[in-house]
Amino acid sequence: MEKTEIEKMVRDRLFTLQDTGYREFHSKLIPNVDKEAVIGVRTPALRKFAKEVAKTPMAAEFMKILPHRYYEENNLHGFLIEEIREYERCIRSLDVFLPYVDNWATCDLMAPKILKKHLPELLEQIRVWIGSAHTYTVRFGIGMLMRFYLEEAFVLEYADMVAAIRSEEYYVNMMAAWYFATALAKQYEAVLPYIEEGRLPVWIHNKTIQKAVESSRIPKAHKEYLRSLRIK
Repeated sequence: MEKTEIEKMVRDRLFTLQDTGYREFHSKLIPNVDKEAVIGVRTPALRKFAKEVAKTPMAAEFMKILPHRYYEENNLHGFLIEEIREYERCIRSLDVFLPYVDNWATCDLMAPKILKKHLPELLEQIRVWIGSAHTYTVRFGIGMLMRFYLEEAFVLEYADMVAAIRSEEYYVNMMAAWYFATALAKQYEAVLPYIEEGRLPVWIHNKTIQKAVESSRIPKAHKEYLRSLRIK
């Protein structure tokens, strides 16, 4: 199939799944994405579409067409990557796609299950991602540390990796705060010194405390103590 033919097939299907009310609502959550680039397809419908076509030649060709025009095309691309069952191919596909990710939602929806089976190798790839100059590649790397390395696989060095990131990008710093707030829920004693000793940039420090205080997973006593550690 020609590139234009594949794009038309995908877009025609996406527009049959359009929910205009959802488009109005969701567009407000991704303010840096042009509303005209949002079709308005709910995530379950998009995931279902991805599963239907994941193993077809059309999907493979579609993933070669970058950049995409529509937000949902990017999300479909992310869901197709999730369907990949070979680790090395999954990483290659992520490395090709991540530089084209232009918003937090597309970035955060990707969580290929195959990655969890390769944590030692993935860790080295995460180091590359968080060293990137691209906002959403860094955010994705932090997200993978948060998703896969805050329980049995946790090592304090991984928190050090996030704490060492210095960025002026809101969506990087927000993910760093989200990481530490989640770490406080899962590894409280280990990561508390990052807050007590002021090891994080002030904005991330205070945002971490805010998100931790809002969490239902952190005990009331811990929340009270964390509130006392806010930097004015």
